[in-house]
Amino acid sequence: MHNKKLDQLIVQLENYLECWKQFNNYVNLARSKKFSAEDENQFLEVKAIIVQELELITSAVECPSPTREEVHTLISSAPSIRYLSENNEGNLRALENQWHKVYVGFQALLGQLKVQQRQLENTTFFSSMFGKKK
Repeated sequence: MHNKKLDQLIVQLENYLECWKQFNNYVNLARSKKFSAEDENQFLEVKAIIVQELELITSAVECPSPTREEVHTLISSAPSIRYLSENNEGNLRALENQWHKVYVGFQALLGQLKVQQRQLENTTFFSSMFGKKK
């Protein structure tokens, strides 16, 4: 993978993980039962971004875990903040457990990409130091 493309993918994945953090914040809003219609709209936007960006990320890099189906299942199980607010604590904890599994999976993918980035940087550095001069 070209270094520039890899750099862009890393930034994209970092932004994607921020959306996952926002998703979890909305789950906490549901738990507190203190949310507005605007929160509901923003929650739907975050979910849309998560699903769309998933497609972009998985088209650029192989992602064995979490799977597309795991992400879709998690997103589908949270149709609205109101729906979540009506769930019992056990259901919310199960959702958070699923969320955490997905979040950690994407963090691992980000770590792997950063390893590749460093390897490319080191290769480029040593090639410039010891490579053939044109």
